Amino acid sequence: MASQPSGGTRAVDRAAALIDLVIRAGSPLSFTDLCDDSGLARSTTSRLLTALERTGLVEREVDGRYVGGELFALYAALHDPWPQVARIARPVLEAVGEQCGETVHLGVARADTVVHIAQVESTYLLSARDWNQVDAPAHCSSLGKVLYAFGCLPLPPDSLERPTDRTLDRSQLLAELDEVRRRRWAYTADELEIGLSGLAAPVEGLDDTVIAALGVSGPTARLQQERRAVGEMLVQQARRLTGLLRTSPLAGPGAA
Repeated sequence: MASQPSGGTRAVDRAAALIDLVIRAGSPLSFTDLCDDSGLARSTTSRLLTALERTGLVEREVDGRYVGGELFALYAALHDPWPQVARIARPVLEAVGEQCGETVHLGVARADTVVHIAQVESTYLLSARDWNQVDAPAHCSSLGKVLYAFGCLPLPPDSLERPTDRTLDRSQLLAELDEVRRRRWAYTADELEIGLSGLAAPVEGLDDTVIAALGVSGPTARLQQERRAVGEMLVQQARRLTGLLRTSPLAGPGAA
């Protein structure tokens, strides 16, 4: 039979239960919420919350409700570095936008998808949309092709979704990935949507492993004729970003 917790251990268990309630909540919790949900006396809850505030494990907002403390924010910054990567990359994205005028993106692999972590808008009235909330098939995206080519994403299954009749099948995609590795930039034309094209180049970390893809998207009518020049420009700017990331201690997997 398990022994009953001592007084000190019981206090730790109760404090941990309060932290668990705060961190798992979808919104800040009031003192009353925490008392009710934990089943603790108000005096006990108050005493424990004061100690948790003092140690940075919870934090009280202006209206008195409780959220996770600064230690959780620090942990997130250290172990989820992509916001820091996006901050460092901003000048490079802006430089790319100034050179080509198109929408500029920075994407990373998460599971089997591409996640956009930064974007600079196009200077054209006719331009690509905001990609931050778009869930596009990776094989239809220039960012995805780069991340496939350099091993950041697992290769897609045999049967691929075909949004347009220009979408590559798996054998065509695999052949194109060899070309992406050779020239170090990827191109898509009308593969996700007719009239939409994109280009991207790999961004590396400290150990020469690709950690992200820098790309642009815009109308096929503009990008098709300039794809080689834009692709080579992206390679240069991606190398510049690689250099910036290698000097940052929070720049992401393989970059520190």
